[in-house]
Amino acid sequence: MRGALAVYFIAGTQDIVRGNLPWVLEQALIAGITCFQYREKGARSLQSKDERKEMALTCQQLCQEYQVPFIVNDDVTLALEIGADGIHVGQDDEEILEVIRRVAGKMKIGLSVHSVSEAEEAVRLGAIDYIGVGPIFPTISKDDAEPVSGAGILEEIRRAGIAIPIVGIGGIKEANCAEVLVAGADGVSVISAITRLDNCQATIQNLKNLRSAN
Repeated sequence: MRGALAVYFIAGTQDIVRGNLPWVLEQALIAGITCFQYREKGARSLQSKDERKEMALTCQQLCQEYQVPFIVNDDVTLALEIGADGIHVGQDDEEILEVIRRVAGKMKIGLSVHSVSEAEEAVRLGAIDYIGVGPIFPTISKDDAEPVSGAGILEEIRRAGIAIPIVGIGGIKEANCAEVLVAGADGVSVISAITRLDNCQATIQNLKNLRSAN
C-alpha cells in the first residue's frame, strides 16, 4: 500500500475548474499518479445516486486502464456495487466498525485521523490498511476541514511507534511536500495542486521526484 500512496489524487466533479473529471483524471493518470480517490461531496457535487455511480464507473475504468487503485470516499454501498479497490472514511463518516464488517477482505480500507490517539485506535482495529493524516496545511478543497495540524502531527505519530502506511492530507503542494515526507508520511494526497493548475504533469512528476528523494 505504501507505493500506492506516493501521489494520491482526490477529486470529485465539484473540484474541477477546467474540463471535466474524467478528462482531468486521465491527464493525472498519464502524468503518473499512484492512486485515485473519488470524493463526491459539497455544494457543486453530483446529487443523484445514479449520476454518482455512472461517474464512479467512468473513473474506475480509467484507473483500471492505467493500473492505478481506485478508492471510493465514504460510500460503502457504491464501493461494493462497483468492486472498488478500496474505501476511505473519516472519523465522522460511516461507523468504522460497520465499514470493516462490510468490506474487510474485499477491498483496502483507509481512515482519516487527526491525532495520535486516533492513529493508535486505527492500528488497534487491525483491518485498516492506511491512514490519512491532516489537514497538514490550510485547504480550500474541504469546507468542513478539521483544524490545521502541521507536519508535526506526523512526527508525533511515528514517534509513538505507529508504523501503518500514512498519506498526508490537506493543502499539500510542491512547495511543502518535502516537509510532509520528512515528517513521516509515505506519500501525499493532492486535490487543487492538480485540478487548479494548467500543467498537472509537471506537478505530479515533481511530487514523485520529491517522494523518491525522501
